[in-house]
Amino acid sequence: MSDLRTLTGITTPVAILGARRARAIHLRKLRDRSLGDSHPLECPDQSRMLDEGGCRIHPESGIFVAGHRGLVGSAVVQALAARGYQQILTRTRQQLDLTDANAVESFFAETRPEYVVLAAAKVGGILANITYPAEFIRENLAIQNHVIEASRRAGVHRLLFLGSSCIYPKLCPQPIKEESLLTGPLEATNRPYALAKIAGIEMCWSYNRQYGTSYLAVMPANLYGPGDNFDLRTSHVLPALLRKAVEAKRTGSRELVVWGTGTPRRELLYSEDMAQACIFLLELEDQRYHSLISESDPPLVNIGTGKDVTIRELAEMVCRVVGFDGELVFDTSKPDGTPRKLLDVGKIEALGWRASTALEDGIALTYKAFGALLD
Repeated sequence: MSDLRTLTGITTPVAILGARRARAIHLRKLRDRSLGDSHPLECPDQSRMLDEGGCRIHPESGIFVAGHRGLVGSAVVQALAARGYQQILTRTRQQLDLTDANAVESFFAETRPEYVVLAAAKVGGILANITYPAEFIRENLAIQNHVIEASRRAGVHRLLFLGSSCIYPKLCPQPIKEESLLTGPLEATNRPYALAKIAGIEMCWSYNRQYGTSYLAVMPANLYGPGDNFDLRTSHVLPALLRKAVEAKRTGSRELVVWGTGTPRRELLYSEDMAQACIFLLELEDQRYHSLISESDPPLVNIGTGKDVTIRELAEMVCRVVGFDGELVFDTSKPDGTPRKLLDVGKIEALGWRASTALEDGIALTYKAFGALLD
C-alpha cells in the first residue's frame, strides 16, 4: 500500500521495524513470565481448543469493554457472557471518564485487562455531526488516545479499535476495500468524526510497529439493533426511520418524511452480528490473527454483510415491519450524505466469519426492543 505509506510519511526500513517489533514482543513475554502468567494464547488446556484449531481466551482473562452501554458494547458484553467469560470489565461514564487520561491510566493499572474492545465513542447521524463537529473530533481523539496508550502500558495482549465505514473516501470504488483508506476526500458532513477514527487506525498501526502490540482496527458497516439511539436529533438513519414510522402510525399521520432523495445506498449490520465478529477476532489463533497485522499495511478489517439497499428501500422495509401504510415524502432540501457505502468483506469472510442476520429480521428485532422502551 505504497500510496498510504507515502501519505503517512513512513520511511523507516521494514527490517528495522521488524527488529523493533521482535524486541517488543520479547520484552512483553519476559514481563508475562515475571508475573507468573503463561502466554494467554498458548492454551495448554485442550478443553479450550476451538474447532478450527485455534484456542479460546482463558475464561478468567480480564476483558475490558469500553462503551458497554452503547449499541455495540452492550452486545459484546452479552455475547462474551454467553460464551462463559467471567472477568468482563465495564465502567459507566460516571465511574470512568475516558477523556481523562489520569483516570484511564489508574483504571488500567488497577484492573490489568488482557484484552480490550474499544467500542466507546461519540457517535451520531448527519444532523449531530453537522451541529457538533468540534465535540466529535475532540472527544473521540481523547478517548482512543487514552485507552490505547493505557493498554500499552498495562501490557494488553489484543485490542480491537472500533471505527466506522465513514473513514473511507466519499467517492471510492465499490465495494470498499481496506486499501481505499486515504485515497480520496472524505464526506464533508462527518469529516471530523472520520478523521478521529483514521487517527485511531494510525495509532494502532504505529503502536504495533514500535511496541510490538497486537492492536486491530475493525470497521463496521452502518450499525443498528436493540439499544440503538432513537433520538431524532442525533440518531443514524435506521433508528430515525423506525421512530418516525412508529410515531406516524400512533398519531394516524399519512406521511413519513425522509431526509434526502432516497437514492443513496447503505449497508447495515445488526449489532449482535458485530459483537460475534469481535469475539471471532479476539479468539482467532495466533497465526491467523497476526496475518491481519503487518508492517506495510494498516491493521484494518471491514465488518459487514456485503449487501446494501437504497434509503427508499430501507424506509419501505421499516414501514412494512412497523405496519405503517402511509406515504413516504422525501425532503430533498436535506443532505444525502455519501452516495454509497458498501464494504468489501472478503478479508474476514476468508477467515471464516459471516453475518447471519437478514436485514428485515434485524429491523423486526430492533422494532420489538424499541416498542418495549415505549411501553
